[in-house]
Amino acid sequence: MFKKILAAMAMLAAVTAFAAVDVNKGTAAELDGLKGVGPSMSKHIIEAREQGAFKNWSDFMTRVKGIKEKKAAKLSSEGMTVNGQAFDGATAVKADSKMHAVKTK
Repeated sequence: MFKKILAAMAMLAAVTAFAAVDVNKGTAAELDGLKGVGPSMSKHIIEAREQGAFKNWSDFMTRVKGIKEKKAAKLSSEGMTVNGQAFDGATAVKADSKMHAVKTK
């Protein structure tokens, strides 16, 4: 019986350790808990979020200094999401090129 309880507790800890953190909802502490995000980056994320919620990964990468595709992919693999979506490099590049085309017209 004790082994079953211990196993259940271990599984629960594993699940909560990889809980996704959405950049539009996460606290500074939750963002800091992600590998690759420190106090400085979480501060930048929260300051940019105060201007309005991030629409997608492309918007997030544009508004938060130091976040490019490689960093976004790494943060996503650590559990970061934008509006519940994991980073998809192809989608982000496509959205970014559409935004660029609109801005240049």
